[in-house]
Amino acid sequence: MREAYFLGFFRLFLHGKGVPCMFEARNDRAELLEEMEELYRRKRYAELRDLLLPMEAADIAALCTDLDEKVPVVFRLLPKELAAEVFVELDSDDQELLIHSFSNTELKEVLDELYLDDTVDIVEEMPAGVVKRILRHCDPEMRKSINEILKYPEDSAGSIMTTEFVDLKANMTVEDALKRIRRTGPDKETINICYVIDDRRHLIGLLTIRTLLLAEEDDVIGDIMERNLIAVQTLDDQEVVARSLSKYDFLALPVVDKENRLVGIVTVDDAIDVLQEEVTEDIEKMAAMLPGDKPYLKTGIFETWKARTPWLMLLMLSATFTGIILTHFEKSLMACAILTSFIPMLSGTGGNSGTQASTAVIRALSLGEVRFSDLFQVLWKEFWVSVCCGLCLAAANFVKMMLVDRWLLQNPTVTPQVALVVCATLVGTVLCAKLVGCSLPLLAKRIGFDPAVMASPFITTIVDALSLLIYFRFASAILGL
Repeated sequence: MREAYFLGFFRLFLHGKGVPCMFEARNDRAELLEEMEELYRRKRYAELRDLLLPMEAADIAALCTDLDEKVPVVFRLLPKELAAEVFVELDSDDQELLIHSFSNTELKEVLDELYLDDTVDIVEEMPAGVVKRILRHCDPEMRKSINEILKYPEDSAGSIMTTEFVDLKANMTVEDALKRIRRTGPDKETINICYVIDDRRHLIGLLTIRTLLLAEEDDVIGDIMERNLIAVQTLDDQEVVARSLSKYDFLALPVVDKENRLVGIVTVDDAIDVLQEEVTEDIEKMAAMLPGDKPYLKTGIFETWKARTPWLMLLMLSATFTGIILTHFEKSLMACAILTSFIPMLSGTGGNSGTQASTAVIRALSLGEVRFSDLFQVLWKEFWVSVCCGLCLAAANFVKMMLVDRWLLQNPTVTPQVALVVCATLVGTVLCAKLVGCSLPLLAKRIGFDPAVMASPFITTIVDALSLLIYFRFASAILGL
């Protein structure tokens, strides 16, 4: 189940949606946009509305990204509930454009249809002037709830939770509970799971709507509820919460304060958003970029430059060590110039080996499969993996150097001794690269850094320097340079 989940999430990350949208599956997005443009141009709004109504909110939002200034008109054609769902799916720039185009009445209608956590997300991304306007048109209860959620630290469970859930009392009967759900349910984000609290709002149990429907009307909630439940605290990291939802296959997780009082729930759709953000951030860090919060095409050239240059500068300066090593062994290279031609292959193999190990360990850390206490076990495993990989690569490279470089290309400087130097270096480089690649993320996690920082570019720079040192040591020992 977990592998299927992460495969689905990986596709979500690649495509920006969990599943192909309706028009993408038919490969007619361009045709659909052209038809919408034509209907808009001819002011045939009723037909345009009929074209949009069968679509899912996420698909309409995806189309809106290409409609530019036409978005407000298209948005007003939609029914209120569908319009609110589309509004949530839009990116922040399109949301801001719509808010500026709304009258006060239209803004209030949209806000009334939104769930609390979606409203909070919008408030967090909007400029101060837009936020003031949003809060001014929220009802007092929602405004109070928004301010309470905004008080929680960013990336905490409290910052992504919603307070729109169904709570029940243990002394209620099933009949009473169903009446409460019918009365309050339409305004809640989910009614599939109901939470049982005492008079002080302490969380004491939960039950599903399935359990309620199958129970007798006079059954008491306290007798049929589940008492063994899993909850998270308001200050828990949002990534931990998302992983918990994935681990236990829950649709929602209750959020409690330090006194075990129920204050909200985190739903699975919010968890998917968190995972997408975290994976995007990790991949950007692994590629030596500062994390961004905008889609690629909507990120300006200056912002992209600013995100990439610091890491490139750091890696460029750190590569100075490689140049120092080459300069130190300049005479050795002049004495056996053929050694120079194998440096790119050794550096590339070392970097790839280190990246393999670091990627595997970073993934295991993110899933909670390994901890710093497992360091020696990880090192032991990667040691033997690197020995097997190194010997295999060395054997294949020796055959290649003798058959291709020496015999087919008729290069007499590629002697068995030179091949031995290169192959021995391969084994040593792979060994060092994998040990460095697996240990640095664990050490980073231990001292409080993001393990993704210790990824491909950073490890490659370290391994390049180590591979050259190993190379010239073997060359000195075997060739007497």
